[in-house]
Amino acid sequence: MGIFSRMNDIINSNLTSLLDRAEEPEKIIRLVIQEMEDTLVEVRSDAARTIAAKKKQQRRIDRLSDEIVEWERKAELAVSKGREDLARAALNEKNSLEQGVELLTREMEELEIQLSKLNVDIGNLQKKLDDAKARQKTIAMKHDTVASRLQTREKLHDRRIDDAMSKFDDLERKMDNAEGRVDSFDLGRSKTLQDEFAELEAEDKIDEELAKIRARIKEE
Repeated sequence: MGIFSRMNDIINSNLTSLLDRAEEPEKIIRLVIQEMEDTLVEVRSDAARTIAAKKKQQRRIDRLSDEIVEWERKAELAVSKGREDLARAALNEKNSLEQGVELLTREMEELEIQLSKLNVDIGNLQKKLDDAKARQKTIAMKHDTVASRLQTREKLHDRRIDDAMSKFDDLERKMDNAEGRVDSFDLGRSKTLQDEFAELEAEDKIDEELAKIRARIKEE
């Protein structure tokens, strides 16, 4: 089933509102464009038939006009020869043809009006179609952007990454446990001579840093 039921539906449609209500905008815009293109082909075909009919009508008018001139010439000839009866007959044919030309001229005017309307419809439809195709490009670009962002998010939340981080955590816990076991061997042991000197050197270093800080404060 089509999105639109007739030409006026397309011309008067609000494409933005239609896409906003759609659950699948990409699918809807494709259907809209397809229907617009099909309708444009049909309207152009109608215009082509109307143009052909107009040309045919013009040929008929031209032919009858030539015949009118010929019957008028014959009427003049008949009068010049004293044949009023033939002149009257020729003028009757001429009048009949003139009525035919008048009728064909009115039909030609109707064809002109129809063709003018088709021309406006084609212009409006082409604008709608161009707008729909521009919207399609915008939707496609948004889709690509969203798809790329989704792919990135999926990578960030990939279970393999979570598993790797979990393995790192396990490794850190194992290292902490190993260090704890090493440190536990020092518990309860008396300090060695090396330990004593190391503590003294550490204290001297701290004293030096404190002295430097005090000196900077005084200079300020």
